[in-house]
Amino acid sequence: MLMPTVQGLTERQHQLFFLIQTAIARHIPEGFARLNDDDVADAAGALAATFETAARGVIYEHAPESTVALRLGNDLRGMLEEMRKQGAKVYDHETAGVFRAIEQGARDTKTRANGASDAYLSLMSRLLQVNRMVQSTEGDAPDERAARSIVLP
Repeated sequence: MLMPTVQGLTERQHQLFFLIQTAIARHIPEGFARLNDDDVADAAGALAATFETAARGVIYEHAPESTVALRLGNDLRGMLEEMRKQGAKVYDHETAGVFRAIEQGARDTKTRANGASDAYLSLMSRLLQVNRMVQSTEGDAPDERAARSIVLP
């Protein structure tokens, strides 16, 4: 299921793909909202469109439709901005290609899984060995855990 998604990406894009996927798998929405494949596809599509227009020299921020997707997109954009601040070279055209691959992967996996709303997220969480939510030892609130995952140089 994953091979068609990453087919055609460069080595740099593969690294960025798995870094972004790890961030998506660890993302915990606010309140009672649940992240699903449609939110991932929506956020990735909006970010891809934003980076595609930026690569052409036009600054325009495309926004996803759902609030959950908007928050995910903001978190991912913040992560990329932080990487740039630390000196990483993250090019708009490469990033756009990665987000298009994520968008297509989320849509295709959902279709292949007969409409399961979290098929893509489950697949990526298993692949990256990311436990999305863990109960805190001090209470009932979910807490992010520094779970085992792929480490990218």
